[in-house]
Amino acid sequence: MTDSLVVPEDTIRTTVGDIAMPRMGVVEQVWDTDPIPTEEIESRASDAAYDLDFEGVPEGGEVAIGAGSRGIANLAAIVRGVVGGVRERGYEPFVFPAMGSHGGATAEGQRDKLATLGVTEESIGCEIRATMDVETVGETPERGVPVYADANAVAADSIVMVNRIKPHTDFGGEVESGLSKMLVIGMGKQRGAKMAHDWAVDWSLRNMLPEIASLLLDSLPVAGGVAIVEDEHDDTTLIEGVPASGFLKRERELLEMAHDRMPKLPYDDLDVLVVDRIGKDVSGQGMDTNVTGRRHFTINEPEPESPTVKRIYLRGLTEKSKGNAMGMGQADFAHQEVKATLDWSKSLINAITASTVRGVRLPPVVENDRAGLFGALGTIGPVSGDEARVLRVTDTMRLERCYASEPLVEAARERDDLRVISEPEPVAFDDSGDFAAPSPDSGGHD
Repeated sequence: MTDSLVVPEDTIRTTVGDIAMPRMGVVEQVWDTDPIPTEEIESRASDAAYDLDFEGVPEGGEVAIGAGSRGIANLAAIVRGVVGGVRERGYEPFVFPAMGSHGGATAEGQRDKLATLGVTEESIGCEIRATMDVETVGETPERGVPVYADANAVAADSIVMVNRIKPHTDFGGEVESGLSKMLVIGMGKQRGAKMAHDWAVDWSLRNMLPEIASLLLDSLPVAGGVAIVEDEHDDTTLIEGVPASGFLKRERELLEMAHDRMPKLPYDDLDVLVVDRIGKDVSGQGMDTNVTGRRHFTINEPEPESPTVKRIYLRGLTEKSKGNAMGMGQADFAHQEVKATLDWSKSLINAITASTVRGVRLPPVVENDRAGLFGALGTIGPVSGDEARVLRVTDTMRLERCYASEPLVEAARERDDLRVISEPEPVAFDDSGDFAAPSPDSGGHD
């Protein structure tokens, strides 16, 4: 039976007419990076635990270590190192999922989500306690907003957060995605996450996070957090223990570092961006809005100043996102593989919790890559296909190598931060009408 939601290639081609396909080469961004050697990751994380403030925690006391659900490089080794460091200091650690509503907003789903990221009791060497139960810690002074925290964490003698610092996809502020957000939203579980995103519609997360994080720091025995910063390759470049006393100040400083080191598109002005995959292990919004320049699904938050992308064609989801298609609403066209693999329940739960339901709108679905490219090229205005500025990327984390159309390749020759790896040639399709060439930068940085 023909799927009426999938538009055939012939229909697209008949509608847009005769469009020349761009010739595509490969360009590579030149980045100066200094990642932590893999064999040192665990020991660096263990050392970071010695910079945390465990004053008042009794010997043998329980320390709750919050771990989240993002695609953080070396996550299992880092969590294992923190567990070891806490244990070396004389305390008894356990890990709890600090991921808001992720994993279908169930305890088992969150445990499973950690497992997909390599964080299991066997891999980290301690117990994982997963629950969706929360305790009410207090309320904000002016608005009376209730503040929630994971019941297991509240019952512990001390709390430690482990998270990556990076620019957030939904807003800009002094603290964005990192330790404070994990404390407020991740540790708040589904109720805390829903509360925060509901109030963010009027209050904005940029104002809310510092205030609620401060309340939690004052109300609970938070020893601090282990902050992670990654470089343009998404490799670990910094692991640092941040005590509770300097939580917000140091996170602001690390956010500036993270912004400088995050991968970005090599061009600010594109006609078509082809994204091979989105996923929760790529970005909270499936594809990073700081990379795509699209934040239209949020409320009362400005769009990033750059880049400008006329059309986005989405090809698929990552396996680790387990059908959560958050972010597909950024795209203008989607391959039928997106529709076939998305889990509407997980996607909608995430979207409702985050108050970004437009982020899971299903774009027009096309039969194959050729149809997607024709549809995108046919809606960019009076620009011929062979002159269009077209870029194809693996995802918004892996941007070192990209397929680039001829005008972009020519521009790369004049830049020191780009090198041309292969010359433009016609786009090859297989018998199904999909790209014959593999993702441009899929190896080496998963």
